[in-house]
Amino acid sequence: MKRCSRCTAVKPRAAFARNKSARDGLQAYCKECWSAYHQARQLAKGKNVRPRVETSEGHKHCRGCGQTKPHSEWHRNVTASDGLATCCKACKAARGRRGHLKRQYGMTEAERDEMVASQMGLCVICLNAPAVHVDHCHKTGKVRGVLCFNCNSAIGKLGDDPDAVRRAAAYLEGNAWKPTLVAPGVYQLPS
Repeated sequence: MKRCSRCTAVKPRAAFARNKSARDGLQAYCKECWSAYHQARQLAKGKNVRPRVETSEGHKHCRGCGQTKPHSEWHRNVTASDGLATCCKACKAARGRRGHLKRQYGMTEAERDEMVASQMGLCVICLNAPAVHVDHCHKTGKVRGVLCFNCNSAIGKLGDDPDAVRRAAAYLEGNAWKPTLVAPGVYQLPS
């Protein structure tokens, strides 16, 4: 037990933050008093102070979505005072998607959604799966459209080569891509 020098209440040692320079290794103020003291100092300096949101035990308030969620909805962060990330898993995933689109393709979510709407929500190659993957030219970096996973990976596997895609189409249409024997030991490749 220890007495807080600000509110003069006797509280358990767990109610005080650590302070290596103090004789007992704890701060003189309890955590609640220290928080109020620190907030008042920041306001006096003219800094923006976020209002404190009270939550029940085992829950934390996300400033991104404005919801209070259980600790299971948060990633761990050992450097944070409460051991949890600053935003919930859903907000972190949304922020990651936005950042990926901006870094990789130089576009916003609204621009991508507009492109999907112009394609009527479908992949422009197979016309039956939802368009969810941004396709781009690997040489120029230019965005070509939004495709389904299978069509996007197929184009990538064919090396973005239009001739390879034509040969694959000819193969599927029954025009086998086989060499023709012209003379003994001499084969002619189809063009």
